[in-house]
Order: sequence, then C-alpha cells, then structure tokens
Amino acid sequence: MNYLLSILVENKPGVLSRITGLFSRRGFNIESLSVAPTEDESLSRMTVIVEADEVGFEQITKQLHKLVSVFKISDLTFEGAVERELVLFKVQAPPERRHEVIEIANVFRANVVDVGHATLTIEATGTASKLDAMEDLFRAYGIKQLTRTGKVAQTRGSRDA
Repeated sequence: MNYLLSILVENKPGVLSRITGLFSRRGFNIESLSVAPTEDESLSRMTVIVEADEVGFEQITKQLHKLVSVFKISDLTFEGAVERELVLFKVQAPPERRHEVIEIANVFRANVVDVGHATLTIEATGTASKLDAMEDLFRAYGIKQLTRTGKVAQTRGSRDA
C-alpha cells in the first residue's frame, strides 16, 4: 500500500539525506518525494509517498520520530488531503497538428510554456489521475520528454487544528 506522509523538518543541510537514508536502510522505496521550505524559513516540509505494509509503515514512522531534525509527522493517506502534482510535457507538434495539441491542453486547463519548431512544451498541475489522462492523450502525438514532480499535499482547511 502507498502511504502519504507530510513531515515537518529542520531546514538544514543533511536532513534530507538522513531521512531518505532511514527509508533506504530499512528497504523501503520512496515512490515520490517533494521538499521545500515552509512559511517559517527554519522549517521544510517533505511530502513522501512510500510503499509499505502496515507493520513496515509503523516501523518507519517510529524511526522518523526518533530523529532530532523531525518536528511533526502527519499521515495524510486517509485524510482526504488536497494533493497536486506538476508535469511538463514536451509533445511532438508539427505546425499542421499544433492546434490539436493546444486544444487538448486547453481542455485540461494546462499552459503552453514553450514553442519549438516541431514541439510544444505544456505545463499542467492537478491530481495524478488528471495528469495520467493528459499523458495518455499526448502519447498519440509523441511525447519527446516528460518531467513530473512529486506529489505535494496538505490537510483541507476544515481539518486545521
């Protein structure tokens, strides 16, 4: 099962390495990882998706709590959290088919961020299922390059403490 964790950590060099090393040493694969400073510059928020069974997940969270640089761990797996990803698609788009690719991007409220001689680069944000659907449609035109961020997530406003 994939678990979604939000981990509040010190914004200092080496913290990311210690945390990812903890996952690695225990044989867990990180499916997705996103890290950035928060509204408080001394803290960073890590959004981690890890595949584990229930016992393994409990083990990893207990080990994370022992790290001095970890302040808070939130399991957002079953919380109905707001989740988003960003993707950049570089799609084969010769001039005679370019309008078709732009039309697909518009349906998904995506933005064309670069135009090449035979390609378009499209930026899209949304849920994983939305981005997967876009990818399926763009494959028919030929995806030259695809870059996808890790998932970012937070609890919904009504669940604030």
